[in-house]
Amino acid sequence: MAPWVGAGLFHLTPIGALWLILACAFLLALLLQTAPPSVFPQGPLALSTFFQDLIRYGKTKSVGQQRPTSYEVFDVPKRWFCHFYIISVVWNGFLLLCLTQALFLGTPFPVWLQDLLRKLGASQMQGDELVLSTFLVLMFMWLHSIRRLIECLFISVFSESVIHVVQYCFGISYYVIIGLTVLCQAPIDGRNVYIGKSLLMQARWFHILGMMMYIWSSVHQHRCHVILANMRKNDSGKVIHSNYRIPFGDWFEYVSGPNYFAELMIYVSLAITFGFYNFTWWLVVSYVLFSQALAAVLSHKFYLSKFDSYPKHRKAYVPFLF
Repeated sequence: MAPWVGAGLFHLTPIGALWLILACAFLLALLLQTAPPSVFPQGPLALSTFFQDLIRYGKTKSVGQQRPTSYEVFDVPKRWFCHFYIISVVWNGFLLLCLTQALFLGTPFPVWLQDLLRKLGASQMQGDELVLSTFLVLMFMWLHSIRRLIECLFISVFSESVIHVVQYCFGISYYVIIGLTVLCQAPIDGRNVYIGKSLLMQARWFHILGMMMYIWSSVHQHRCHVILANMRKNDSGKVIHSNYRIPFGDWFEYVSGPNYFAELMIYVSLAITFGFYNFTWWLVVSYVLFSQALAAVLSHKFYLSKFDSYPKHRKAYVPFLF
């Protein structure tokens, strides 16, 4: 184990502990979905219809289980995904504004926000690169939410599929917590954000690399969402149906869930922007790795069950590997 990993576990903050728990929970769910039945022959979660209904959403709810009618009371429309990004644009935009004012105007965070960040484990150390990294990551997260909101409102074509109300509430909470997690990485010096040398002097090669990878991943994710939407439109862009078809093009040539893989790459790019050694953010990446892998595996199983002609060479999540 790398020394910085051991140190991170030893000095685990409350916000870091939360991401560690979420990562472990989704890893367990992934194992239950991918392991042979003989590995967990008596596993209550593996046999629980409620568990299956809880982790599935959209098209995957119809695969591999007989869903009781009573569960429909927990359904909300999948198109409500846009609510996640509305919350994120507003909330993380507010956090970005607070950080921008602190960096360029010397305005302290609101007292309630300072107290909340300290309880979550905000950094009390003073570093040279950390505050620029925090600013860039929070800005990238905000831009990511704006793009996803635009895609949900003007590009994506949603069917009548549903998500579980627990998933909906979790999604709302996620985008509140993720912004706080980023802001917790900013060094606090008393009531103010510690800046150190000027922001331009803090620029490092990993900021450039992280930004380039962020743009690359975002472009591919956008292309995949456009491909999915265009399968339900005619040449003039009019929606003609909401059926599922085999997607082709871009990263769909390699995996069934390229949008999930791109999401992982976006979060890895943010870890790079933090300078590679931000332990809390790698816990976030671990959560994204397992949660998106679970969604990709379920999506892959759906395609294989629905289409006999589905390309056999495609993996579920990571090109050529998994």
